[in-house]
Amino acid sequence: MVAPATAEAIAHPAVGAGLDIENVNHAFDIDGAALPVLQDVNLVIEPGEFVALLGPSGCGKSTLLRLVAGLERPRSGVLREDDARITAPNPSRVVVFQDPTLFPWRTVWDNVALGLEAQGILTRHRQRVDDALELVGLSAFRSAYPHQLSGGMAQRAALARALVNDPKILILDEPLGKLDSLTRITMQSELVALWQRKGFTTLLVTHDAEEALVLANRVIVLSERPARIKADIAVERRYPRHRGDPYLADLRRQILGLLGLEATW
Repeated sequence: MVAPATAEAIAHPAVGAGLDIENVNHAFDIDGAALPVLQDVNLVIEPGEFVALLGPSGCGKSTLLRLVAGLERPRSGVLREDDARITAPNPSRVVVFQDPTLFPWRTVWDNVALGLEAQGILTRHRQRVDDALELVGLSAFRSAYPHQLSGGMAQRAALARALVNDPKILILDEPLGKLDSLTRITMQSELVALWQRKGFTTLLVTHDAEEALVLANRVIVLSERPARIKADIAVERRYPRHRGDPYLADLRRQILGLLGLEATW
């Protein structure tokens, strides 16, 4: 298990990359017609920031992550990692999805090593696999198979598979969405600890306003599809954060209001 995050700020300079999303529009082709998904999205993320995206289901949050990852290109606009235009996937930007998607026939160690193996550098960097497993608390399960892991452990293995590449930008697409509530709270603390320790830039999609406020420096609230930015909210609290903090409760109320959910407060 990853050590809990402390109240200290990141103890070393950020190693993450800056991310610039400029005038991005995107649409899907469905039955010969264009379905707008993103509209005039402009966002600047500084190196080492932890930014959460919140918005209605189906508004385009995950699509924006795919554009950042380089898995798709926008219809118009530009995305840049530092000063380099994003046009294709790169090991410096790694995605962790809601499902761990571990290969059932490979051990935990072999699953984590997959990225290095694909790059042809595993022989020279085997220690990085062991280091990543230690970082997420799975060293004792290096020889286990995915069916022998709990949901939380499987997601830790997916995180280790991402971290072994030493990403500059960690892209998280609802990675805790299918975990039980207690495991989810534990994993939230572990994500903050990993981010503080490594200093990568983090972009998280979540449907949980509380989760966004516990984890992120900034919360970006998106509109209904086609998604545009409705609000960019700074979360000015040190870590660890407490769910009962009245300041966080007030921000949560603001966010729910922006999403049209005032009555649920």
